[in-house]
Amino acid sequence: MKNNSSNYVESPLLVNEERDEEMTKSALASFRAKEEEIERRKSEVREKVQAQLSRAEEETKRLVGIRGEVEALTDPMRKEAAIVCKRIDLITRDLKQFGVNCHKKEKEYKEAVEAFNEKNKEKGQLIGKLVELVTESENLRFKKLDELCKNI
Repeated sequence: MKNNSSNYVESPLLVNEERDEEMTKSALASFRAKEEEIERRKSEVREKVQAQLSRAEEETKRLVGIRGEVEALTDPMRKEAAIVCKRIDLITRDLKQFGVNCHKKEKEYKEAVEAFNEKNKEKGQLIGKLVELVTESENLRFKKLDELCKNI
C-alpha cells in the first residue's frame, strides 16, 4: 500500500510540474516571438530611415547643382572668380607654411653658425695652447741639451 500511496502523491506533483513546464515553454515561446517581432520592426524602421536618408542626400546633391546653375546665371564670372579665390587661398596657406619652414631653417642656420664659430674659437685656443706647450717643451729640451753640453 505504501507504493500506491506514494505513486498517488507523486502524480499530482508531476502533473503540476508538467503544466508549469508547458506554461514556461509557452511564455518563453511568446517572449521569443515578441523579440523577433521587435527585431523585425526595428529592421523595417532602419530600412525606412536609410531610404529617407538616401533620398535626402540625392535631393541635397540635386539642390546644390541647381544652386550652382542659378548663381552662374546671376554672375557668369562668379564661378571663375571663386575658383581663382580658392587657388589664392591654397597658395596663401602654402606660403604660410613655407614662411614657417624658412624661419625654422634660419634659426637652425644661426645656431649652426654660432656652434661653428664657438668650435673654431675653441680650436684656435687649443692650437695656441699646443704651440705654447711645444715651445715650452723645446725650450726645456734646449736647456737640458745645453746643460748636457756644459757637463761634457
